[in-house]
Amino acid sequence: MKTPKSLEILITEGFIDEVIHPLKSGKEADVYVVQSEGEICCAKVYKKVEKRSFHTQALYQEGHKVKNSRQARAMKKKSQYGRKQQEEVWQNTEVDALYKFAGARVPKPYNFIEGILLMELIADEHGSAAPRLTDIEMSAEQAKEYHAILIKEVVRMLCAGMVRGDLSEFNILIDSQGPVIIDLPQAVDAAANNNAARMLDRDVNNLAAYFGKFAPELLSTTYGKEIWQLYQSGHLSPDIKLTGYFKGNNKQADVRSIMKEIDAAREEAIQRKYELANEPL
Repeated sequence: MKTPKSLEILITEGFIDEVIHPLKSGKEADVYVVQSEGEICCAKVYKKVEKRSFHTQALYQEGHKVKNSRQARAMKKKSQYGRKQQEEVWQNTEVDALYKFAGARVPKPYNFIEGILLMELIADEHGSAAPRLTDIEMSAEQAKEYHAILIKEVVRMLCAGMVRGDLSEFNILIDSQGPVIIDLPQAVDAAANNNAARMLDRDVNNLAAYFGKFAPELLSTTYGKEIWQLYQSGHLSPDIKLTGYFKGNNKQADVRSIMKEIDAAREEAIQRKYELANEPL
């Protein structure tokens, strides 16, 4: 295929041998399947802020680390330099998270050049790009297994000080080993972002809402609040045994409120699916 203009510099400088085909066009980036040093991988090209359709960035940007006070002032004033620096921080969040979560079920990063991330292509057993979680059918047992794997990944990330943010069936791929979490620019510092607890709970509720369609017993679990309580108390570890229920008080769970939250998450997920289905490749 014809090399996209955004990837020409990587071809020129020898980081990419060939652009094979586009993989997806999302809210924040375009992703291509490329060949680099003889291996098939992905090139993720981040979109400029004015072309992105992700409108709640402020929630995720709180607590992002900056280089110095000059950069912080420029970003606050939203000057041209500040916007450029904000873009760098936004892009580096995903790169930093992928390296921090090395060993977790996330793509392996290879390089980051000129705002383009070269990383592992998550593939199925045939070597083709792995399907999204939303595109597969599963049994109740499979749903419970995948849910348990992803809850462990949520815990592992929080033990590393991060919350994924905006986790859903649309940013989880299924390879031959199971679920892989992708698209991490929304990852937030759990200690520095005041919205971290709410984001964690929402991520976990999104998982319960989706997998609950196949295994309804997952709909009544409250892993998010249990995980956050353990994190705050300093007792959270990657191998901790969770109950799936919050024991912070003796009050009966407000099932109606839980179901409303799950329904709201499901409706938002459906809307995201509609938006993705209508985006050009």
